[in-house]
Amino acid sequence: MTTEGFTTCLWFDGQADEAANHYVSIFKDSELGKIGRHTEAGPGPAGSVLVVEFKINGQKFVALNGGPQFTFNEAISFQIYCEDQAEVDHYWSKLTEGGGQEVQCGWLKDKYGVSWQVIPKGLTEMITDPDPEKARRISEAMFSMVKLDIGALKKAYAGE
Repeated sequence: MTTEGFTTCLWFDGQADEAANHYVSIFKDSELGKIGRHTEAGPGPAGSVLVVEFKINGQKFVALNGGPQFTFNEAISFQIYCEDQAEVDHYWSKLTEGGGQEVQCGWLKDKYGVSWQVIPKGLTEMITDPDPEKARRISEAMFSMVKLDIGALKKAYAGE
């Protein structure tokens, strides 16, 4: 991987390698990159993982074993735009397995505490539709859901 462009750094407490491997196993166009290890200079035990470079869906990330000082919260989330319900179901299932938490309106937290939005392509256009009635119907439908149901959202949008 290159250091050019934009890379998101995710801070973990000893789980960087595990998390990078987990994410790479879920997403298409994904790969592990370089792994940096602590030297005798520390601060972690020599040979233990410090950073792991990886890509998911073509986006560059670095997982850092930074310690327990900072944790993830809902103020930052990653949006996954899905083509169909099967894709929504796939990401929802894989990201909540092993201790993840379902939240609401297509939001979830994975087992590491990272927040994700698993949403169908076109949802933003529907909830921002200039027709206030269509926007209201789809918003109400979305607010009533945990994992998003594309069929139900389309019916609400159409007024069915």
